[in-house]
Amino acid sequence: MGLMDKVKGQFIDIVEFLDDSRDTIVWRFPRQGNEIKMGAKLVVREGQIAVFVNEGQIADAFTPGTYTLETQNMPVLATLKGWKYGFNSPFKAEVYFVGTRLYTDMKWGTKNPITMRDAEFGMVRLRAFGTYALQVNDAKALMRQLVGTDPQFKTEEVSEFLRQTIVSEVATALGNAKIPMLDLAANQDTIASNLAETLTGSLRDMGIAIPRFVIESISLPDEVQKALDKRTSMGVLGDLDQYTKFQTAEAIDHAAQNPGGGAAGGIGLGMGMAVGQQMAQSFQQPQGQQAPAAAAPPPLPGASKPWYLAVNGQQVGPLPVEQLGDKVGSGELTPQTLVWQDGMSGWVAASTVPSLQALFPATPPPLPPQG
Repeated sequence: MGLMDKVKGQFIDIVEFLDDSRDTIVWRFPRQGNEIKMGAKLVVREGQIAVFVNEGQIADAFTPGTYTLETQNMPVLATLKGWKYGFNSPFKAEVYFVGTRLYTDMKWGTKNPITMRDAEFGMVRLRAFGTYALQVNDAKALMRQLVGTDPQFKTEEVSEFLRQTIVSEVATALGNAKIPMLDLAANQDTIASNLAETLTGSLRDMGIAIPRFVIESISLPDEVQKALDKRTSMGVLGDLDQYTKFQTAEAIDHAAQNPGGGAAGGIGLGMGMAVGQQMAQSFQQPQGQQAPAAAAPPPLPGASKPWYLAVNGQQVGPLPVEQLGDKVGSGELTPQTLVWQDGMSGWVAASTVPSLQALFPATPPPLPPQG
């Protein structure tokens, strides 16, 4: 007798499965032609069920515990093989260990968007993804429907089938929920719990349950998300009329504070002050009421503040506005003279200040040539 014949002729006296893979749902004990000794020990650990199969027909199943294999605790197999009471000879049978623990962190997601109707936004497309837990609740049904003769049935072999089933149920659940799109996030847990029950019911014939289902995110297409962001920004701004006035005043004030802005800086300063006063009056009024008509125009900016001049590199002032005309007459104040007043960010040319332009007489253009 050769070595292989001797190995094949040995009897198996311990049948067990130590699972260290964390993703094996069903594992077939490698009998390899050897016979199982009558009276052998069967060890079924927590989270396992051992199923005996005889010539393709499912026989007895054993829950967690340690068993001595005898005809008394294998009634179906004894009937299939026609064993008589007290049968002690070795026998051939396939033993499958089925995992009944929770297989967690199973992932699902929608490859294509789900189209649904929203009362506020009309037709929208949603994407969703999350995780779920898988558990075998009927080992024999799983063997018949999915496993067959597979010697090692792993979660990856059923994950795609479950993902397709889940996506179909998610689309139905979102459509039937009739929850506004903006309220979906607040109702994710409720939708997920209902989906767990629905999926468990639809997979019952396959011996699978989904005890835990999680929706991590329900998202919108990028273009829709950008539109919502704009809408949110408008809501945060509130009264757009007031906001526009504020932005205008900010822009004009920024131009006025730019010393290199030339005439635009001085004009901007005057306009900024005028707009600022108008805004101050507008903000003081209750919302929804019209501003009363002004009885008289507001005073010119800077009318009561003294001025400072830069003459020959020296600072001259403070000077009241009434003395500026004398300075023009003496030639100390020209359109190019740098001036400054409290409230201005820097020195600017006198010609760029609207309130001082009247001090400088307009120069007529040259006469056209005589024909």
